[in-house]
Amino acid sequence: MSVLEKLNATDAIALEDKFGAHNYHPLPVVLAKGEGVYVWDTEGKKYYDFLSAYSAVNQGHCHPKIINALVQQAQTLTLTSRAFYNDKLGQYEQFVTQYFGFDKVLPMNTGAEAVETAIKLCRKWAYERKGIAEQEAQIIVCENNFHGRTTTIISFSNDENARKNFGPYTAGFIKIPYDDIDALKKALTLSKNIAGFLIEPIQGEAGVYVPQEGYLAKAKQLCEEHNVLFIADEVQTGIARTGKLLAVHHENVQPDILILGKALSGGAYPVSAVLANDDIMTVIKPGQHGSTFGGNPIAAAVAIAALEVVTEENLAKNAERLGELFREKMNDYIEYSSIVNLVRGKGLLNAIVINDTEDSSTAWDICLELAQNGLLAKPTHGNIIRFAPPLVMNEEQLLECVDIITHTLKAFEK
Repeated sequence: MSVLEKLNATDAIALEDKFGAHNYHPLPVVLAKGEGVYVWDTEGKKYYDFLSAYSAVNQGHCHPKIINALVQQAQTLTLTSRAFYNDKLGQYEQFVTQYFGFDKVLPMNTGAEAVETAIKLCRKWAYERKGIAEQEAQIIVCENNFHGRTTTIISFSNDENARKNFGPYTAGFIKIPYDDIDALKKALTLSKNIAGFLIEPIQGEAGVYVPQEGYLAKAKQLCEEHNVLFIADEVQTGIARTGKLLAVHHENVQPDILILGKALSGGAYPVSAVLANDDIMTVIKPGQHGSTFGGNPIAAAVAIAALEVVTEENLAKNAERLGELFREKMNDYIEYSSIVNLVRGKGLLNAIVINDTEDSSTAWDICLELAQNGLLAKPTHGNIIRFAPPLVMNEEQLLECVDIITHTLKAFEK
């Protein structure tokens, strides 16, 4: 069979099932094309994308500016490794640090890699700048977090599906409840070995939990008082998704370490980054951390184009305006609904909570029906459905999607 042969949906699913590891449970939709807010399956059916590849495609599918940057660079120079300089990396480093307001960037490829990098950076800073004894550094994290699935990261997850039978686990982490400033205050006083506080400004995978107003600002202040690094994982919430360039900007917080990924490339290429100022980043010396592909010329060109699109098309402002409209319309529906308990979110990162147990199939069944009606979304944690369309969506499209969602939900009303 030629790799270019066009497959029908049944054959495509069968191939993945036979030759691929079963580490995902996708909806039975086989996508073959994307443009803007839309995707098409192998049979030519058109859908609204309301997941955006977990917020990687904030700029819309196959944005021409980003794709042009990718193609032009791919035809010129793809990879040098960091054994040599290349003519794109320095330009990207200057652009991205000025864009987000930091001195330096450490380029990586995936979100999980960037989180691991931030952990290493925080620990090294703790030993060499704060004076914590080596091997003793601790990092505070939040319960129900999702920072990736590497061995270190699952060590401080409380998702047993992600953890079970993957041990032994990595030590050095203290878990506290999310959105609980008193718990953070107590944890910071438990030990002199606290190096950092790693947090998602909004817990996306957990079900789009938005902290109470003022929590992030108070947390940052506490970290400053205790000489602890505030580490913001904005892999999913960053780059205009929540109505600000970064979710922490809703509370005017500048993290000590910023973690980015996903939409940093507009979904066109794996690009992630860790940003910090010189007093933190300069603890890393040659040979102490790296990646063959991190900072490659394609990644640099694509990321510059992706961030320029965010600015040029006012995507943060659009996300803020349409997010408010979405929650308003959904609340109008929920007022008379028996199947949906609430809607929550910021910008165009939202979720609805289905009136059923976490182990029920109701949310999954609703997503299957949404797909039939031309809209793709996915459940998380059993009874929660996350809605996160590309930020290039317009008001007319959003209102059409609200109609699809509410029409679908009505079929499940008791």
